[in-house]
Amino acid sequence: MKKEFKFGFDHILLTLTSVGQILAAAFTYQSPILSSLRNSGWILLWIAGIFGMLPIFTFKRLGKVQKGKSYVHTNQLVDKGIYSIVRHPQYFAGVLIGIALYLISPSLINLVLGIVNIVQYYNGTFEEEERLIDKFGQQYIEYQKKVPRLNPIRGIIQRIIGH
Repeated sequence: MKKEFKFGFDHILLTLTSVGQILAAAFTYQSPILSSLRNSGWILLWIAGIFGMLPIFTFKRLGKVQKGKSYVHTNQLVDKGIYSIVRHPQYFAGVLIGIALYLISPSLINLVLGIVNIVQYYNGTFEEEERLIDKFGQQYIEYQKKVPRLNPIRGIIQRIIGH
């Protein structure tokens, strides 16, 4: 019961801070900043969108999801596609969104909410990994050794050099 409460609290906190950061970015967007900083934020936001969407298609195609079920209900460990370079692409997308919204519209409130979001997404990967080890066992533990948790640059380099 304690773990379920923590899981619920974490998601409520993440939702509130995410909405807060989006609102803060919207209300402070007109602040004078370097356009290159703002443009970098928009680029990161698009990259986040890619990392957020690819798992939906990858799981549906490779995860042996039963017809009519959500893409998250995989019956097979997926280690191809986006999952060959990063274990948690959607959590990584969340981290990128936190950074991007700050770059698009830097303010103290956006910085604080962004840091909370990034920490929440990062911490969420640990709970997710426990669940995935319970579901896939040793197969997931071996996968963890090959693919980085949230570092797609390292994952791409490892894939190129063949590790």
